[in-house]
Amino acid sequence: MAKPSQTSPVVGGVDTHKDLHVAAVVDQNDQVLGTHSFATTRQGYKLMLAWMRSFGDVQRIGVECTGSYGAGLLRYMQAARVDVLEVTAPDKLDRRRRGKNDDFDAESAAHAAFAKRRTVTPRSRDGMVESLRVLKVCRKTAVQARRIALQIIQTTIVCAPDRLRDTLRKMTRMQLIRTLAAWRPDLTAYRDIEEAYRIAFKSLARRYLELHDEIADLDTMIQAIVTDLAPELIARNSIGLNSAAQLLLTAGDNPERLKSEASFAALCGVSPVPASSGKTTRHRLNRGGDRAANSALHIIAIGRLRLDPKTQEYVARRVAQGHSKLEAIRCLKRYIAREVFNIIARRHKQINQAQIAA
Repeated sequence: MAKPSQTSPVVGGVDTHKDLHVAAVVDQNDQVLGTHSFATTRQGYKLMLAWMRSFGDVQRIGVECTGSYGAGLLRYMQAARVDVLEVTAPDKLDRRRRGKNDDFDAESAAHAAFAKRRTVTPRSRDGMVESLRVLKVCRKTAVQARRIALQIIQTTIVCAPDRLRDTLRKMTRMQLIRTLAAWRPDLTAYRDIEEAYRIAFKSLARRYLELHDEIADLDTMIQAIVTDLAPELIARNSIGLNSAAQLLLTAGDNPERLKSEASFAALCGVSPVPASSGKTTRHRLNRGGDRAANSALHIIAIGRLRLDPKTQEYVARRVAQGHSKLEAIRCLKRYIAREVFNIIARRHKQINQAQIAA
């Protein structure tokens, strides 16, 4: 096949992996022009883009897994002003017909980007929301490690010698942790059972306190970022720091990719799904979307239901109309999603205008 002219439009597709990315290019008739593998390095990304441009003018690129293996490629292509679409799912019919390998997956991504099906605009990963995501992941793992340390302390107390167990079992959590951290066991007597328990308790308590301080530091950083990004959000009733942070993560650094508040509601899994049949008209619970965002909206809804008189009146009115309390809470979550999206979109517009003015 003769190589097309340099001005002919082409579309790329990439199947991403840890060490190698497999790229494919299709022409303006959706015919495959070639496939090639590239290293997952900055030089590899440069060679990939040059290889795609050797076939013609690259209109857009479909990339799998832009949130993991494809994150570096996404940042490079966006910096190079290349339109990138995230391919959300493989073509199951094509996979059953042709089978699976990396070249087929790259070609499938290119076909999807060409037709603009099974694709979405990916979240950009070059702003403060990405910084927030990294800190949130670090905090989550620190909280898990702290909880495990406490659980080990509590289970070890059950098996400890009587003299140690009797002095520890009636203390509150922080009393217990600080008491254990202040112990001075004989580190040379680790062969003795009681001293071995003392050494283990002190080690676990120090680990707990270190993680406790680390979580406090991370909370300070997360609060500063959330305040910069959306101060109005955390000022609203029952929207706490963690819930606000999660909703900002779901919206991303480029919330303009969401066309409306309904798109954000669907992304959070709070948009009702039609389930009508025949003469029956009904909607069912949406079990899709970002479940972490859905959980954040649920926490906000429960908080308002406990503390906000207007919310209590709304739920009571819904129940009087024949809805269950859970159905009323689902309606409330949909309303909160609309409120949150408008706040985030308005703040994002203000930040962009300030950057342009600067």
